[in-house]
Amino acid sequence: MNNSHSVSATCPAIFFCAPASGQGKTTITAGIARHHRNQGLDVRVFKTGPDYLDPLILEQASSNPVTQLDMWMVGKQACKQFLYEAALEADLILIEGVMGMFDGSPSGADMAQYFGIPVIAIIDARAMAQTFAAIAYGLANYRPDSSYEGVDLTSLEFVGVIANKVGSDRHADLITEAMPADVNLLACLKRDDGMQLPERHLGLVFPSEVSDIDQRLDAIADIIASTQLIQLPKVVEFYPATDCEADLQGYYSGTQEIRADQSNTLQGIKIGIARDAAFSFIYAANIQFLSKMGAELIYFSPLSDSQLPDVDALWFPGGYPELHLAQLQANKAIKRSIQTFYAAGKKILAECGGMLYLQNTLTSLDGECFQMVGLIPGDGYMRERGGCQGMQYAPLLGNDNPAGEVRAHAHHRSRSENTLEPIANGRRTRHPAPGEPIMKSRELLATYLHLYFPSNPNVILGLFK
Repeated sequence: MNNSHSVSATCPAIFFCAPASGQGKTTITAGIARHHRNQGLDVRVFKTGPDYLDPLILEQASSNPVTQLDMWMVGKQACKQFLYEAALEADLILIEGVMGMFDGSPSGADMAQYFGIPVIAIIDARAMAQTFAAIAYGLANYRPDSSYEGVDLTSLEFVGVIANKVGSDRHADLITEAMPADVNLLACLKRDDGMQLPERHLGLVFPSEVSDIDQRLDAIADIIASTQLIQLPKVVEFYPATDCEADLQGYYSGTQEIRADQSNTLQGIKIGIARDAAFSFIYAANIQFLSKMGAELIYFSPLSDSQLPDVDALWFPGGYPELHLAQLQANKAIKRSIQTFYAAGKKILAECGGMLYLQNTLTSLDGECFQMVGLIPGDGYMRERGGCQGMQYAPLLGNDNPAGEVRAHAHHRSRSENTLEPIANGRRTRHPAPGEPIMKSRELLATYLHLYFPSNPNVILGLFK
């Protein structure tokens, strides 16, 4: 919308949530985004939480970049500014929640209420009938005892619910008849192969791996078009951040504000970033941060390149190395190049899958062991279940130095044994148990944690220069 000369900006906006993960939030959000994009609207989509895969699907659907919103990891002021800037230009803002509507602190409900955005809940209706109405009623009326930072959750605007994966017309009738009068049933979406997006163990498949991804998104949009879900939601008023620059360049931890030292930049530093089908879990905000700090970013592929580019530092992000183990093992040339870089005492950051790649071995679910780079001790093992997920503070300068904490996230289905003794462990946000280990060898920092770079600029800059 315009309003670019006023204090606030207005734009229709809706927040999609659910009672749990796996209810179809991404598919439905993507379908609505694609429908309005096909009608010529400028659609901006946001994803709450530290997700790498869903934003790629939503970006494909809307033809616009998708930014993470998370009041803990990204910061309240940065989230506020991102929404305001989107509202200045967009015709529609869609926000996809994470996990369940009231999960976490802050939860999706907290975020929706904090920014005054109406909520629609998506519920997978398979294997239930009238009970759907009870779940819908609970989501519409449940409020935690405590509010988030003084925000009164009783004023949360709950628009209604979507019944997803409905089996038949009779199934839809049972759901409709049971619904309480004060909860709106907005749509019953039938179980349909055309409403499916491919998945694997850590989430959706990359759009680039689906040859007919645009046809699938258009098909989902066509199904959505037959419902009232294509009606534009309520117009919401968004305001610029009161101290955006501080939050975009740092974060607030209690009363402590951490800012980037303006004299501390990456000017003249070349950073090589592993990016291919095996290594791709990269926050767009991290790339923007490195660029803003003056770094020259050069991408390379551990799968197919024979040597590293001419760079000063390396970053190996997470991804799916477990899907490409034979190819990673076979590319001995790039492994030798990485070993030489490490021996020269140059800076390296390795996160999750990147860490597993730089350790000695990685064993597949089938029990086959593959040789990795071998820069540091460690044997990784993929597993069907378990692993770790959740937000953590990453004390990169040691457990006793809170100024070195970077906000981070863990999400993996593997374990790592015979590793280096950690210099510190992640600090969980709501549990006293030690978090993920943080290991250091020469100038290599390795951890399962995925770091959100803008959350502590000065510490991150030190990793690369």
